[in-house]
Amino acid sequence: MRAWQVAELGEPREAMRLADDVARPVAGPAQLLVRVRAAAVNFPDALMVRGQYQVRPPLPFTPGVELCGEVVEGPRAGERVIGNPVLPGGAFAEYALLEAAAAFPAPEALDDAEAAALHIGYQTAWFALHRRAGLRPGETLLVHAAAGGVGSAAVQLGRAAGARVIAVVGGPGKAAVARALGADLVVDRTAEDFTAVVAEATGGRGADVVFDPVGGAAYAGSAKCVAFEGRIVVIGFASGEIPAPALGHALVKNYSILGLHWGLYNTRDPQAVRAAHEELTKLAEAGVVRPLVSDRLPLAGAAEAVQRVADGRSTGRVVVLGA
Repeated sequence: MRAWQVAELGEPREAMRLADDVARPVAGPAQLLVRVRAAAVNFPDALMVRGQYQVRPPLPFTPGVELCGEVVEGPRAGERVIGNPVLPGGAFAEYALLEAAAAFPAPEALDDAEAAALHIGYQTAWFALHRRAGLRPGETLLVHAAAGGVGSAAVQLGRAAGARVIAVVGGPGKAAVARALGADLVVDRTAEDFTAVVAEATGGRGADVVFDPVGGAAYAGSAKCVAFEGRIVVIGFASGEIPAPALGHALVKNYSILGLHWGLYNTRDPQAVRAAHEELTKLAEAGVVRPLVSDRLPLAGAAEAVQRVADGRSTGRVVVLGA
């Protein structure tokens, strides 16, 4: 089968190579073999290719951590499912394996590309906002990188939860995307100080919940404008800078710093992941949430797609379509 391979770590554009003779994977007793219909590109894909992610599959490996596929063997043959492929055989290939217990039905309201993009980003945003931060209707939610994959999910889910959403983006093009997603207020950080905008928009109170997949200056500014008893949820460090929080500041200002590694729930509380999928499916069927797919590329374009996400040049989700 055709599959992208990483034999040496590096930048996606150089390290990823498309091979035509990779052996098709064989499903174990608790696994499903799926034909990949669509694979959504995630920032962790780039980190994995660079060797900077917490999961480091043995070389050579096929990147791609999220897919929508059709089961080709066994009692579930023909079923359209979404999930995380079993590494080292990732989603940027014609076929991949899924753990049967963690292969979820693809919502009928979403096409293959949208369904592929529903899993990691929306699950991450769901757990961040509801499980970790306990977002309540009427609260103010500040979302960083709001035009990106996980940020766009947080904007939609924040609105669905009845929160007032302030979206922070980098540039006028991304600002337009955030507005289209339904953000109540959009801040272009390249032209405005988001901390001042948040303070003015909330009458000095600040944001009740901060969704931060960026780190660095985004986190530092968030600590300045988080509300009394506010919650900052740390999702990741797309800026490349991991902040060192001043715990004394959290103490005197009375806010919480919460970490979220969504992948842990797959082993620690898989039922919660399934329950979140059911809720997300209902929201998708009702038209409340719909993944923003900005680009749909053929399998041959996977390396360029991962590089584009790595460089921060994408909005919403970039999806690689199956053959």
